[in-house]
Amino acid sequence: MSESFTPLLEVREIHTAYGLSRVLFGVSIDVAAGECVCLLGRNGVGKSTTMRSIMGLTPPQSGRVVFKGIDITGWESYRVARAGIGFVPEDRRIFADLTVWENLDVAQRGNGGWTIERVFDLFPTLRQLTDRNGGYLSGGEQQMLTIARTLMGNPELLLLDEPSEGLAPLVVDHLGEQIASLKAAGLTILLAEQNTEFSLRLADRVYVLEKGAIRFSGAAAELRDNQALRHELLAL
Repeated sequence: MSESFTPLLEVREIHTAYGLSRVLFGVSIDVAAGECVCLLGRNGVGKSTTMRSIMGLTPPQSGRVVFKGIDITGWESYRVARAGIGFVPEDRRIFADLTVWENLDVAQRGNGGWTIERVFDLFPTLRQLTDRNGGYLSGGEQQMLTIARTLMGNPELLLLDEPSEGLAPLVVDHLGEQIASLKAAGLTILLAEQNTEFSLRLADRVYVLEKGAIRFSGAAAELRDNQALRHELLAL
């Protein structure tokens, strides 16, 4: 890492548990403004728990989470969101009984750059589904809506937890293009994924987790160009 690197997000030696079950063992990651950083690893290695620890949904027992130079460790999740971190959970959690428009309108906060019209420009499919209830959307449409709804809070950092999970390959490709557009617009992204090819097309840097600890950190290109290393770390 260069000396000029200034993280927007710093996670320092966090240990997190669910009750007596310890999940994270001294995880440390950095994300600089404008980067797309990916947490890679198999199911159950701690990717989602890392996201939840950052958001305050499952506060770490020790270690620190620092955002824009402010220690936000253990903050309530609503305070973390107000500080500028948006979270797209794996299970999406849209409001099934509200229309697409209502899902977006209820999430609008602040006077930042994201409006309903702008998210419709990013996700044209949603513009055609304005009056449809969230519960009647396909999995891919729900994922688009969840990301769009999170953007309505005008986050500086977007956490995406397994966004490609359960989606058809063509939908995954389209979603990747939309996430790439967000990155190109300057939004900082932390992505947790099992889909290695999807992730490596988007990420600048990657961290590979294994059994709740960081096993590898480096440039995404290092994994893209080294099949032997991918196999060693991810059995691919």
